[in-house]
Amino acid sequence: MTEIFNKKEYAKKRQHLRRNMTNAEIYLWSKLKGKQINGLKFRRQYGINQYIVDFYCPELRLAIEIDGGVHYYDSRRVTDLQRKNDIEVLGIKVLRYTNIDVIKNIKGVIQDIIEKTTPISPPSEGGDKGR
Repeated sequence: MTEIFNKKEYAKKRQHLRRNMTNAEIYLWSKLKGKQINGLKFRRQYGINQYIVDFYCPELRLAIEIDGGVHYYDSRRVTDLQRKNDIEVLGIKVLRYTNIDVIKNIKGVIQDIIEKTTPISPPSEGGDKGR
């Protein structure tokens, strides 16, 4: 199988992106790092094929992207959709939030991530049978 994660040819780009994170990325990273959400380990600026996602949880195969102003242009929306499809075809779920969401509503963003990373418990057996 071809290596799809953290390809060596993108190492300098990943390093550059880690050193030059946006304010929104820095803020969300402060809430994701250290297994603060459901005990899950997230990595930042993680390579998936030719793409670099802002955050990635290998355990859940979950990518999180933070979109700034450039993502609002129609041409960028098309490439973002293609990128999302290319990543999801690998069995990786992609969550997207805007810079504004992260900066102005971090609690809502964190709550959404918690809800989307919390396993659903199966119904208990034995319950109220016959009642």
